Amino acid sequence: MITCPWCGTSYTVFQSDCSQCGGPIHPPEVMEAAGETPLAPPAAPRRISDSYAFKLMTSDGWSIAGLVLLLLGFIFALVGFGLTLAIITAVIGLPFLLLGLLFLAAGGGVLIWRYRMGQRQVQVLKWGEATLGCVSDFQENYSVMVNGRHPWSIAYQYEANGQSYTGKVTTLSQPRDQLQPGRPVYVLYLRDNPVLSSLYPHP
Repeated sequence: MITCPWCGTSYTVFQSDCSQCGGPIHPPEVMEAAGETPLAPPAAPRRISDSYAFKLMTSDGWSIAGLVLLLLGFIFALVGFGLTLAIITAVIGLPFLLLGLLFLAAGGGVLIWRYRMGQRQVQVLKWGEATLGCVSDFQENYSVMVNGRHPWSIAYQYEANGQSYTGKVTTLSQPRDQLQPGRPVYVLYLRDNPVLSSLYPHP
């Protein structure tokens, strides 16, 4: 069984790229030979699908909150619009309509913001410079639940251009043994903006 290190999709036959997220999959013999040593990232540009930004949003608390706001906005706007059309209840309908439009604007704004953050992550995964870092902490976020699972937040440290940086990624998969605190990991970062970083492979 071959498992995509980016999104966790399993395949019975090896393929070089994941059909779900577009992430590269290493051949089984490379994975076995690596053992406890983290796999070095391939040279940039890496074949990461632009749609992977949406995959990153599925485990992001802000994106989920944005979807909730959009849903509330749609409901309030629909009810408010219906009440406003009925002239007798227009006084009640207008506040509902305005509140719905406010929720729609807020939810849409949050989703656009998080999608742009996801796009930045994709750029890091495609073009980032590789360096060895270290996992510093991981925690399960019990305040958010997606598809019956709580997201995990993995914090890490790395050095770039002679300076120390910290980063964090979120995933719905429970961290593997390789992502326990103190374990070495490969980190990708943008040379012109080292603050933007990601673990490789993305959990």
